[in-house]
Amino acid sequence: MMPPFHFAYHVDDLMAARAFYGGLLGCAEGRSTETWVDFDFFGHQISLHFGVPFAIANTGKVGNHLVPMPHFGVVLPYAAWRALADRLEEAKTFFLLAPSVRFEGEAGEQWTMFFTDPAGNPIEMKGFRDAAQIFVKDSNMPEATPA
Repeated sequence: MMPPFHFAYHVDDLMAARAFYGGLLGCAEGRSTETWVDFDFFGHQISLHFGVPFAIANTGKVGNHLVPMPHFGVVLPYAAWRALADRLEEAKTFFLLAPSVRFEGEAGEQWTMFFTDPAGNPIEMKGFRDAAQIFVKDSNMPEATPA
């Protein structure tokens, strides 16, 4: 088992964050004060603090898409990813990148979707049918060279 990560970031409305992360995404709420709240984000700890959210821009190129940077998310087994995608679609969630497959038939094949929380923080959820593909290298991609 991988150790859970911890990620803390700003949101501009804690009640809206509670409704989104706890209600829509189904994350269990942990400890909180008047200025922050923790959630169990699919086995990882996120801490949402009241403040100014990320400044984002679509500057990350992945495959054929420019994706918002910075962003965070989690990798799920495909069935859990599909169930979450269905729940978000039923809730009429606005997607920055609608649920879709990326690198189909290639190394690292994955399903992905991007959406934002109520504060505008971008979230990517990935789904893999084969967990061995999460860290696989693509032999067709050029190796990075040090600057």
